[in-house]
Amino acid sequence: MTAVSDPAPNPHATEDEVKAAYADPKLANVLYHDWEAGTYDEKWSISYDERCISYATDVFNAVAGDDGQPYQHAMELGSGTGFFLLNLMQGGVAKKGSVTDLSPGMVQVALRNAEGLGLDVDGRVADAERIPYDDNTFDLVVGHAVLHHIPDVRQAFGEVLRVLKPGGRFVFAGEPTKIGDRYARRLGQFTWYLTTNITKLPALSGWRRPQSELDESSRAAALEAVVDIHTFDPSELETMARGAGAQDVRAVTEEFSAALAGWPIRTFEAAVPQEKLTVRWRLFAYHLWLRLSALDKKLLSKVLPRELFYNVMITGTKRPS
Repeated sequence: MTAVSDPAPNPHATEDEVKAAYADPKLANVLYHDWEAGTYDEKWSISYDERCISYATDVFNAVAGDDGQPYQHAMELGSGTGFFLLNLMQGGVAKKGSVTDLSPGMVQVALRNAEGLGLDVDGRVADAERIPYDDNTFDLVVGHAVLHHIPDVRQAFGEVLRVLKPGGRFVFAGEPTKIGDRYARRLGQFTWYLTTNITKLPALSGWRRPQSELDESSRAAALEAVVDIHTFDPSELETMARGAGAQDVRAVTEEFSAALAGWPIRTFEAAVPQEKLTVRWRLFAYHLWLRLSALDKKLLSKVLPRELFYNVMITGTKRPS
């Protein structure tokens, strides 16, 4: 259960609140993610079955290895709906979990997901720059696609190291690289423009979402430009973590061809009615992503600079006492 002092979700922000959010990245994060909480898993094809369990554990092991598993108590920073931590727990990486997010709506959904899976998880609404847990609390801190939302990433690293036990580990994944973000955004914007305009044709009207939904998505996309604060160069991210006091720091990148295909596919899926996305389509998209991810790992990662890949993952440890 969330703490009594935790604020309630606000999934329907007023126009004045949205205007204020443009000057306040933290408010923008709360409003944007509260708005998305109820449909976030569907939007990003998140599940809590073998597909995403394998993905989460493979990502974790690719950067951190499997030594030290299972961790006794893990906390997820910026947990969203719990995708990363809950699937890692199901994969045997951690036994007990704590979900935290700046968005009350996301914490609420993450706790509901954990309860449905029968996992030992508690949760708090939390600012990553002031984590509301005592020193030396966790054996592991994880996060997926969270660092790029935090105004002061170095301070967040310092807080992560503070709440970790001596020798504890952190793993952050799903962070956009500077180059990867550039081509992913352009692909997404072009796909949205193309899909929402082509479906204006009478013959394709059945593929068009109601204009009110498209307008709401456009407003959310405008806020997304505010909440996505950073992109990262892998070497600079390593330097930032070391500067906060971490040791054994290592960054790894993934997804080049998978990102070039994945961003148009995800944007198309967000632009059309969900009932049009058949099981056959979802299987096609998933298996295409698997094949391209394998190409990235087995071939392209060996010949291309790591800066070209879309996602960067980073791990490090807290110095033993």
